[in-house]
Amino acid sequence: MSSESLPGEFGAFLRARRAQLAPEDFGLAGSDSPRKVAGLRREEVAQLAAISVDYYTRLEQGRVQASATVLATLARALRLDDDQQSYLYELAGKTDARPRRRRPAQRVRPAMRRLLDQLTDTPALVLGKRLDILQWNPAATALYIDFSEIPAAQRNYVRLLFTHPVIRGMHRNWAHDARDAVAALRMEAGPDSDDPELARLVGELSVQDADFRTWWAEHRVTSASYGTKQYRHRLVGDLTLDCDTWSSPDGSGQRLMVLTAAPGTPSYDGLRILTSWTSDQSDSRPSGQPSEGGMERGATRR
Repeated sequence: MSSESLPGEFGAFLRARRAQLAPEDFGLAGSDSPRKVAGLRREEVAQLAAISVDYYTRLEQGRVQASATVLATLARALRLDDDQQSYLYELAGKTDARPRRRRPAQRVRPAMRRLLDQLTDTPALVLGKRLDILQWNPAATALYIDFSEIPAAQRNYVRLLFTHPVIRGMHRNWAHDARDAVAALRMEAGPDSDDPELARLVGELSVQDADFRTWWAEHRVTSASYGTKQYRHRLVGDLTLDCDTWSSPDGSGQRLMVLTAAPGTPSYDGLRILTSWTSDQSDSRPSGQPSEGGMERGATRR
């Protein structure tokens, strides 16, 4: 994505970032004139990046495009983390040439799979690193969508919450739920901030969605281990579900997300209707997973 498709975003990002930096951290506390605004001045960033003030000013104003070399210099001068660097390169329309290290594919633990298979009447997902959706049961397909129809590389809970029209549209309190999801993703970034897949996900969503950019910049974090979801389902109407997640004890980062409703409530009845339809049509294996041929098996296609 080029900076031309997002007028002013490149300069706005540079201005926002230098405003977040404390002059004291660069030994600039004793400047000769009072500071009218917080953060670094343009001439200070230019000095740190070893470029002229005029050139840096034109970069912020969108009158010139930065080369890959200048981007790398700016990233160091502005002390950008991996996610911010990816976003900077996206806005500039340049390829991020930083080395990427391969990571092993995430595989669902057998015990987690067995547990998921036993939850026949309860929507459940196995979430991995970056909140990737690794596996699901037929009830989750009935509640959300058939995840097997989503390419594996795009099968991420936060990405779908922002970009998939069905999943985004079914959240009655979308802004609340999406902001919590961003905070959960931000917490994921803490122990594994150099994960290139996480950097790409954040960069992609930052470019595509202004709300994501705003909420990501808040640096709010949450484990999102439990809460209430308010859904409007296309077939059974409004549902109020308790959402609980349990983390795997092996340090894999995998967690089981389960959605339930109190017995005797309309939401409970709605879930029973959905799961009864699914169980009537379901495959002999209830949980979504890659088959030997690479095809995804899971909940029944409708």
